[in-house]
Amino acid sequence: RYEEREDFAVVMQPFFRNTLLPLDSNGKPDLSFFAADCFHFSVRGYAEMAMALWNNMLEPVGEKQTYNNFTHDRSKLKCPNPEKPFISTLRNSGFRNSDLNLGKTKSSVPYWAVIVAAVAGVLAGSL
Repeated sequence: RYEEREDFAVVMQPFFRNTLLPLDSNGKPDLSFFAADCFHFSVRGYAEMAMALWNNMLEPVGEKQTYNNFTHDRSKLKCPNPEKPFISTLRNSGFRNSDLNLGKTKSSVPYWAVIVAAVAGVLAGSL
């Protein structure tokens, strides 16, 4: 929907797609990356995710890292450079004028079906 826009872009950042649970030196899950509930990230975990997201935003579309290695190493943080001073989008990654066909797909579910399903769910839940 935003492909033709000059002033706005939506880009998938896949840094978490193939991420594995970080392990400590004993091969057990490294709990320092998680909060007390062992589900949410700790400050250290959020810092790692923020670095991975930032790096993903600077990587060109089609070359984005799909994992996070949890090394807690600030030197892995990427910076813009004179050749690529912007956050990478489809357009400035070179796909805008290529043969890449994103194909505008029509939604397979009509918008009214979502509304009907939501109302039915609320009614069924209240019963």
